[in-house]
Amino acid sequence: MPGNAADPPAVTPESLGNDLFFDVNLSKNRAQACASCHSPNLAFTDPRANAKGAGAVSVGDDGKSIGERNAPTATYASFAPEFHINAKGKAVGGLFLDGRAKTLEEQAGGPPLNPVEMGMPDKASVVARLKENPSYVAAFNTLYGAGVLDDVEKGFAAMTSAIAAFERTPQFAPFDSKYDRYLRGEEKLTDQEELGRVLFFSTQFTNCSQCHKLNVMGGSEKEVFSNFEYHNVGTPANAALHAANGKPADRGLSANPAIKSTAEEGKFKVPTLRNVAVTGPYMHNGVFNDLRTVVLFYDKYNSKARKRQINPETGKPWDPPEVPQNLSMKELETGPGLDDRRVDALVAFLKTLTDKRYEPLIPQ
Repeated sequence: MPGNAADPPAVTPESLGNDLFFDVNLSKNRAQACASCHSPNLAFTDPRANAKGAGAVSVGDDGKSIGERNAPTATYASFAPEFHINAKGKAVGGLFLDGRAKTLEEQAGGPPLNPVEMGMPDKASVVARLKENPSYVAAFNTLYGAGVLDDVEKGFAAMTSAIAAFERTPQFAPFDSKYDRYLRGEEKLTDQEELGRVLFFSTQFTNCSQCHKLNVMGGSEKEVFSNFEYHNVGTPANAALHAANGKPADRGLSANPAIKSTAEEGKFKVPTLRNVAVTGPYMHNGVFNDLRTVVLFYDKYNSKARKRQINPETGKPWDPPEVPQNLSMKELETGPGLDDRRVDALVAFLKTLTDKRYEPLIPQ
């Protein structure tokens, strides 16, 4: 018998995940949801100003706790492969900037239990909050089996499964940027953007695509602009952030329990460049505010020009790396330095990677 037009839509893992993603009741003080740090209005990054942390990191559910890493965009996160060590002995994939969550589901279970994020004491407390909501109970019973929330481990796993299902929807990965429209023949790049595209995929003038390319054929459709490897690019410490949180240097990949070697210290996962123009501040610690600064930071490894050794945001020489060992010099030293025209062209191209709904947010 056909459903009545007035009947509510059937519950799905994706729709349940959507509700959970925005639910502040899953945090200790009922003040923070996944969406608090990953807002769909700002390419799934944190829109909140945080003067205490110099705008670099998110404030926790208690309104004062701060971590040490900038909240990355959740867009296109579902394309990260499971964390593994490849045939060359390199760490690849996973979620979080150190890959400590092997899958998207594992990542979804992290923030609720993190004391400086959503602050719940344990899985049982999270599942108890789920059981407070009758619509959740009905949805979980329908999707994951009757009484699933009566088992803490199964109930928590079901929650993370639903959130991950939501994060795999096209809302997070629409592939509708100007660059995607260009690939489909729907739009043309400007001369400046085209120069930036050529430079980006070049192996003569830059090395951008060596790390920021997943598909073998550079520039092909549905490129997520990350190979999901780990590198230490010499990012300086964020002094304001360290002063605020009092924590030592971030050791990066070595914080992953699966990693035992000190040779991985200071390495972080290569981020997607999708929506990079609207997801600052930049680098794992939010030390840079402007996208052009990031391009100039990489160019300092190749340019002999005196002005390229100056951080334009401070007017002083670039600070030394937070972790000076294990630098990926093979990837960083790529050839001749870039003049201003080419720097601006690269920035212009990177702006074309912005999803259509966020194009109005691109800084002019």
